[in-house]
Amino acid sequence: MVSIDHVAHKILTYFPYVLVLIDIRFQGGKCGKDGSVDNHMEMGKKLLAAGQLADALSHFHAAVDRDPQNYMAYYKRATVFLAMGKSKSALPDLSRVIELKPDFTSARLQRGNLLLKQGKLDEAESDFKKVLKSNPSDKEEKEAHSQLTKSDEIQRLVAQSRRSFDDKDYVTAAAQLDTVIETCIWDVTSREMRAECFIQMGEMGKAISDLKAASKLKNDNTQAFYKLSTIYYNLGDHEMSLSEVRECLKLDPDNKQCYSHYKQVKKLNKQIQAAEEYIQEQRYEDAVSKYEAVITTEPNVQHFLLLAKERICHALTQAQQASRAISVCSEVLKSNPANVNVLKDRAEAYLQDEQYEEAVKDYETAAKHSEGDRHIKEGLERAQRLLKQSQKRDYYKILGVKRTAQKKEIIRAYRKLAQQWHPDNFQDPEEKKKAEKKFIDIAQAKEVLTDPEMRTKFDHGEDPMDPESQQGHHHHHFHGGFHGFQGFNPFGSGPFNFKFNFN
Repeated sequence: MVSIDHVAHKILTYFPYVLVLIDIRFQGGKCGKDGSVDNHMEMGKKLLAAGQLADALSHFHAAVDRDPQNYMAYYKRATVFLAMGKSKSALPDLSRVIELKPDFTSARLQRGNLLLKQGKLDEAESDFKKVLKSNPSDKEEKEAHSQLTKSDEIQRLVAQSRRSFDDKDYVTAAAQLDTVIETCIWDVTSREMRAECFIQMGEMGKAISDLKAASKLKNDNTQAFYKLSTIYYNLGDHEMSLSEVRECLKLDPDNKQCYSHYKQVKKLNKQIQAAEEYIQEQRYEDAVSKYEAVITTEPNVQHFLLLAKERICHALTQAQQASRAISVCSEVLKSNPANVNVLKDRAEAYLQDEQYEEAVKDYETAAKHSEGDRHIKEGLERAQRLLKQSQKRDYYKILGVKRTAQKKEIIRAYRKLAQQWHPDNFQDPEEKKKAEKKFIDIAQAKEVLTDPEMRTKFDHGEDPMDPESQQGHHHHHFHGGFHGFQGFNPFGSGPFNFKFNFN
């Protein structure tokens, strides 16, 4: 239960603020659009004190409109702008205050501080020196002396950084500019110079950060947007490159440098998007052709070259063009041996090409760089099963067909081999025995590869005819060697009277 003392304490704590807000609302009713300058000034001060910056600003706007010679209206409006973080808007108001009242040291000191942050050192120093000559308060004098000393030090650092930059000592220049920018946080020139240092040092992330700041600090900074676009382009980020160069053209549609770059980026972006759509649609040959066009459009930027080859590798693997895929994937891995996507694609291509040991190696390498990847784990297990299986019997090899062979092709190969290895064709007991074994292998191969379920198992490394491989799974097997066949006719007609007997 809330005590009376607690309620009383709350009322006494907030009562003064409630009175202020009531007074503001009451005065606001009297002020209106036609209120006097004094009323607008009074209302603006109360709202500013209450933290209602937008409302305060509207009253100071009204005061300035009604009395353009009222330096205090400009000063108060500048104060609100600064409280809102709008220093660009505050600076003209402070200059107008000084124009109307040159001995207003507080306004001059504030303007000097803003100019110092903008890197306009000569103008800032002029303001600080005038403050010192205009009978300032002790606090203002101390601040002016401190800022003047700081400005002198920055002047020296700026000169040193330019010499270091001209000498191509970009690391030293960047360090000197770090100190400059700590104080001159809105100095566009210093940020752009430091960005160039970072570009030369290969630290593109830092360069991007400075150029983004420069593009906001300076109106119509087309050069900053152009540089941002070229950095993103050289990093292989075609979408961000396109976005930044468009910002340049919004500011200046006739900018030849930006327009020329825009055409190149747009063309490349369109080709990459089309290629990715082809991959989604499983039109892999079209995707390969489109990525080959990407290489033609931009043969000099390594990131785009590797991207195109990486995606060609993927498309060829999906199209089951194993030898071509292996060749392209290997090119990419020479430049980037830790590229997990390419390692996975090449491993899959090796499986298609029945190079199981190589597939196992690629999956193992990929697993080191991407722990916990389920697809890699499953791929490695499959590759290991197929490797083990290849060291036993391979039904595809028995029939002499590829893993991609269709059912008709399998049956055709089977009939040809069954006729060739039928035991009745052999008189010598040893040769007949060998033919019987071969004939059984051929028949088993045909059964496995023409049964979708058994073929899928075999393709995943299990032998449906091997009890060890099945381990408790239902499986087919033959009994009694060749003599277990009774009346089987592999061709549907002819002189053969053998049948397979399945359990």
